[in-house]
Amino acid sequence: MATGRMQTDPMETGDVRRPGSVPELAALIAEAARSGARLELRGGGSKAAFGAPVHGALRVDMGGFAGLIDYDPAELVLTAGAATPLHEIEALLAGERQMLAFEPFDCAPILGAAAGRSTIGGVIASGLAGSRRLSRGSVRDHLLGFEAVSGRAEAFVAGGKVVKNVTGYDLPKLLCGSWGRLAALTRVTLKVVPAGRAQATQVLHGLDPGQAMQAMALAMGSQAEVSAAAHCPASPHGVRACTALRVEGFAPSVAARCAALQSALQAFGSVETLPEPEAGAFWSGLRTLAPLQDCAVLWRVNVPPSRGPAVIAALEPVGARWLFDWAGGLVWLGFDGDPSAVRAAAASAGGHAMLVRAPEALRARVPALQPLPAGVAALEERIRRAFDPQGVFETGRFG
Repeated sequence: MATGRMQTDPMETGDVRRPGSVPELAALIAEAARSGARLELRGGGSKAAFGAPVHGALRVDMGGFAGLIDYDPAELVLTAGAATPLHEIEALLAGERQMLAFEPFDCAPILGAAAGRSTIGGVIASGLAGSRRLSRGSVRDHLLGFEAVSGRAEAFVAGGKVVKNVTGYDLPKLLCGSWGRLAALTRVTLKVVPAGRAQATQVLHGLDPGQAMQAMALAMGSQAEVSAAAHCPASPHGVRACTALRVEGFAPSVAARCAALQSALQAFGSVETLPEPEAGAFWSGLRTLAPLQDCAVLWRVNVPPSRGPAVIAALEPVGARWLFDWAGGLVWLGFDGDPSAVRAAAASAGGHAMLVRAPEALRARVPALQPLPAGVAALEERIRRAFDPQGVFETGRFG
């Protein structure tokens, strides 16, 4: 991790600070609390276009908190500075045939920035996981511990380097998905997992949303141990609807489980093995949302998997484009119509909708995160004030 004097850039106009150590960061936060300033924490900037535009906040470049701190492949534990680029961590793990189980994706291409800008701290702060979340758990399930500085300008440590750590409150779970509104992350410790030695993608073609959901549910309930399940509908360009199921592990096991999967899904039609590189392109496309790349407005809708088709039934007739991940539990929507229609469809299906990508004017008036019920919102507010009593991290980005 980089440490030392606070860095400055003569090309900047004075509205960006680059602390190079925890004491410098704490001093910056303390000064903001005294003066009533607001701080916009920025790592790689891959999610800068998420949420309402930020005005009047002092930007804090967290790049000084980058770099590998400790990695023990035998113990499946990695510690790194929060600003360490995600792609560097993934490359390091791949060299040891290991991986981040929750399959994070780089948000930069989705939000119009250059690929490779996501940091591990940003991944944790957003709490967004990829296709393997279905079988391996979410970001919060793999964060063992962290170091951070609160809005009180207090440096603190939570969790540890072991999976079973029950000392104090489970703050790692609280920080995941907090979007930088509780504390400034400086260091994170994650458990990692062995990567599958082999993988195969089984596909069904031509299913409608209801059939796809049924097929994915059957596959997930089978003995095949499917690691990811997704569905892309037919495209206007003649590409057939594709329901994809990924199986990972040792080669003999993968082959046997694929055979069992093909037998279990016979009622839905012919099950084919998607060859490489098509299989890799399919899953990579889900990480960048390539099928929806030309949609100016992008929504992320979380619902119970069985209710995904209900969201499509409500919004496809009024122009929504879509795809399923998480066996139907995650619906990505390209839809520039009435935002309240999306939120209503999500709520009716027992879920919630997040506005991920939109023009600035729309982001300024529509909250990125679905408004919470009054009781839950009050509890969330109390938690934020416990960490940040002066609202140093409240930039207006989330209302």
